[in-house]
Amino acid sequence: MGNCCVSRPSSGKRRGACRGGAGGPNRGGRLGGANVRSSSTLSSISATAATQAWSPLTVLGKGLAAEVSAEELLRRYQLGEELGRGEFGVTRRCTDTASGEVVACKSISKRKLRSSVDIEDVRREAAIMRSLPEHPNVVRLREAFEDGDTVHLVMEVCEGGELFDRIVSRGHYTERAAAGVMRTIMEVVLHCHKHGVMHRDLKPENFLYANTSETSPLKVIDFGLSVCFKPGDRFSEIVGSPYYMAPEVLKRNYGKEIDIWSAGVILYILLCGVPPFWAETDEGIAQAIIRSNIDFQREPWPKVSENAKDLVRKMLDPSPYSRLTAQQVLEHPWIQNASAAPNIPLGEAVRSRLKQFTVMNKFKKKALLVVAEYLPAEELEAIRELFHMLDTNKDGHLTIEELRKGLRLIGHNVHDTDVDMLMEATWTAMGPWTARSS
Repeated sequence: MGNCCVSRPSSGKRRGACRGGAGGPNRGGRLGGANVRSSSTLSSISATAATQAWSPLTVLGKGLAAEVSAEELLRRYQLGEELGRGEFGVTRRCTDTASGEVVACKSISKRKLRSSVDIEDVRREAAIMRSLPEHPNVVRLREAFEDGDTVHLVMEVCEGGELFDRIVSRGHYTERAAAGVMRTIMEVVLHCHKHGVMHRDLKPENFLYANTSETSPLKVIDFGLSVCFKPGDRFSEIVGSPYYMAPEVLKRNYGKEIDIWSAGVILYILLCGVPPFWAETDEGIAQAIIRSNIDFQREPWPKVSENAKDLVRKMLDPSPYSRLTAQQVLEHPWIQNASAAPNIPLGEAVRSRLKQFTVMNKFKKKALLVVAEYLPAEELEAIRELFHMLDTNKDGHLTIEELRKGLRLIGHNVHDTDVDMLMEATWTAMGPWTARSS
């Protein structure tokens, strides 16, 4: 929820991760964007709790945040441009007026926390970020503030963009580069698991580069769906993003092993440009995940090393009990000998697919934000203009063929299944406009 990470740890001794109210088994995540949670959880929230969420309540409390007025916050930080927008609030670039340091401030509106579960999600996110020991590839909370209307989380701003955007921008992408990225991701997972944190929403969008340099660290962001666990804890809520969900999440009985599965999905995409489990609907994706059939036939898999394919299989093992642990992934020969992995390009097709996959995800996210009326007026107008440009016969409806031709016109030659997904997102999002499949 926002395009940011951290710059410096808080002073003083840190508490162990997940102590002091960071959550326990069967606590949930957020509903919104590409993330989902079980409907049974939402229906279990009492009307009283939902009503209380609209009152000027305390979300974080003194243990996690300093109480300040909105005016005091503006004295300490000069707010700048918007960096990201999510279900509960907005992330902006800001400047520390005392030091001149550029950071990011994620401001969460209390009025948008519509249930006790939403409130607990925000509280747990702040607690986990504050208590998780420092790691060079993990987002670090710098400060937290709370006024009567808003919770503010101040973190380092990440200037280097999303993981897949960086890969697409490079002209040379290899298996060796993928191995380096996966080593970083798994070091983060191991760090979280050692300190009793299950991320529960590992996906490419949640990995940002700190800056634009080639040596920039890659950082995991957004602990909004994370939860604390102890050995033996099992969880039952369906949370996460459809492409990356482990089969045991769909079966409502899971533990920390789900993070390995999600990382395995990222690895598969890194190596071929598309998700391993694909369908035109969330239900279809879920069925593909349960079947767990992995395709190693399409390009470029025939030229990918056997060690890489072996690791993918072991991370995407449908049984959480035989799936590799984070430590075992890091000990796998493909990761251990990353510098020896093939350094020949995986091919332009992989970069093209990655670009399409990223574009589709961003479009769908913005489409869903249109539904929620979160987009600024100027961006909403841009979406409206794009719709009218694509609607070539001006009948107020958008067909698949019009969408395909329009995307080709603006330089995106998109696969038919991706066009179908875009149409689904457009159908969901257009509100006063209409999309149709025929």
